[in-house]
Amino acid sequence: MNFWNTTIDYFWRDGSFPVLIMVLCIWGLLYHFRPDDRKSLFNTLGFFFACSFGQFVSSVMYALEYTRAGSSLHEVFYIGAGIAVIRLWGLLAFRIVLPLFKLSPPRITEDIFVIIAYIAWGLVRLRYAGLDLSSLLATSAMITAVVAFAMQDTLGNILGGLALQLDNSIEIGDWIKVDDISGRVVDIRWRSTLVETRNWETVVFPNSQLMKNKFLVLGRRKDQPVQWRRWVWFNVSMEVAPPRVIRIVEEAIQQTEISNVAKDPLPSCVLMEMDEKGYARYALRYWLTDLMPDDPTDAAIRWQIMTALQRHNIRLAVDERNIHLIKENEKHEEVAQHREVALRMKTLRRVELFSQMTDDELRSLAERLKYAPFAKGNIIARQGSVAHWLYIVIAGEAEVYFETPGGERRTVSQLGKGSFFGEMGMMTGAPRSASVIAKTDVECYRLDKDIFEEVLRARPAIAEEVSHILASRRAELDSLIQNLDAESAQKVIAQGHHEILSTIRRFFGLTV
Repeated sequence: MNFWNTTIDYFWRDGSFPVLIMVLCIWGLLYHFRPDDRKSLFNTLGFFFACSFGQFVSSVMYALEYTRAGSSLHEVFYIGAGIAVIRLWGLLAFRIVLPLFKLSPPRITEDIFVIIAYIAWGLVRLRYAGLDLSSLLATSAMITAVVAFAMQDTLGNILGGLALQLDNSIEIGDWIKVDDISGRVVDIRWRSTLVETRNWETVVFPNSQLMKNKFLVLGRRKDQPVQWRRWVWFNVSMEVAPPRVIRIVEEAIQQTEISNVAKDPLPSCVLMEMDEKGYARYALRYWLTDLMPDDPTDAAIRWQIMTALQRHNIRLAVDERNIHLIKENEKHEEVAQHREVALRMKTLRRVELFSQMTDDELRSLAERLKYAPFAKGNIIARQGSVAHWLYIVIAGEAEVYFETPGGERRTVSQLGKGSFFGEMGMMTGAPRSASVIAKTDVECYRLDKDIFEEVLRARPAIAEEVSHILASRRAELDSLIQNLDAESAQKVIAQGHHEILSTIRRFFGLTV
C-alpha cells in the first residue's frame, strides 16, 4: 500500500490535472479549426502521453527506491511533456489567435519563438535540478565553435531563411523566377524555400542561393495589385497601315471580357519592328492578374487577335519557309466556289428577312457575303452604336441583352445557328437597340448595306415585305423590354410598319 501511495504521489502532482485539461482543450480547438495540422496534432498529443507514461514509470522506479535514477528519468520526461505543451501553445497562438487579428507571421517566425521557448524551458528545469548553467555554457563554447564551422552551409541556409523573412524579400504566395525556373512560393523553411512550378514540380532552393544570387519576384509592385505584363507577338504584311492594325486589335481586346486580363492598365498594341521580308512585327501587351494560367491566357489573346483581323480581311504574315503552295486547277476552284455559294443561299433562305426573294436575288447576296468570326466574349454589336450591316449566325451561340438607363443588364434572347441581327441598322440606319455578345466562339456572315441596296433598287417592292418583318421584330423587342401585352404589341406592329417603310425608302433613296 505504501508503494502505490508513493508512486501516485510522485507521479500525480497538484498541477497535473489542470495541465491535462488544458492540453486536451487546446488540442480540441486546434483539431477543429486546423484540419490541415491534424497529423502533427496527433503526433504532439502522442508525444505528451508517452512522456506522461514515462513519468509514471519513473515514479514506479522511485517507489522501488531507485531514487536517483527515478528522479533523473522523471525530470527528462517532465521536460518532454513541457515541450509538447509549448508546441500546442505555439500552434494556438500563431495559427488561430494571431490570424483573428489579421496577423499572419511566416512559419519560420513561429519556429523561432517555439524553439526559444523550448530552450528556456529546458534551462529552467535543469536549473531546478541543481545543474550549474554557467559551467555548462563555458564548456559548450568550444563545442559550439566546432559545430558552427562544420555546419557553415547549413547555418548559411538558416540565416538566409531568416533574412528572407525579416526583410520580406519574398512571401508565401509570391511568384518568383530563378534562372529559367519560375513558380509560386509555397513554403519558406529553415534550410530551403519550396517553389511549385506550373508543371506540377516542386523545386527546392537552398536559402543561401536565393541570398547570394538575384531572382525576380513576378507581378509585385509597390502599392499596386499583383499583375504581370505579358507579350503576345504577331506579324502582319506591311501593306496594311500600322495605325489600322493597332486600332483593330486594341478595340477587339479592350472591349472583350477575357479571364485574368486586367482592365487597368488597358492592353495595348505596339509596332515593334519592320522585317526585311515584308512584314511588320507587332506585340499585344496585357497584364495578367492570375499568374498561374499564363499560356492559356496568351492563347485566348491570340485567338482574339486572329478573329479581329479576319473580320477586317487582314491576314497574318508568316515566314515564306513555312508556306506550302497547293496548285489547284480552275475546275476544282469553280466547284468549290459553287458549293460555297449554294451553302450561303441555303443559309439566307432560312432568314425570314430574305424569304420572299428569288434565287437570283439570293445568289447576288450570297456571292458578296463577308465571313466574320468572333471569339468568345467579343461584343459583336453594342447598344447605341450605328452600323449599317447585318449578321447571320452560322455557328456558335450569342446573347442579346439590353442595358437600362440605371445600368441594369437584362437578357433579351439567345441566338444560335440561323439567327440574324442588325437588320434595323442595315435597313433604316437606326442605332443598335441592344447589345450582342459572343457566348461561345461564333461564326457569322456579314451583309453590308451597299450590297443589299443593289437588290432593293432592282425590286423596290422588297421594302414593303421587309418592313412588316422589321415591325414585328421591333414589337417583339419592345414587348420584352416594356412587358407589353399581345394587344399592345399588335398596335406597335401596325404603327411601326408604315414608319419603318418610310424610313427604309428615305434611307435608300427609293421613290414611292
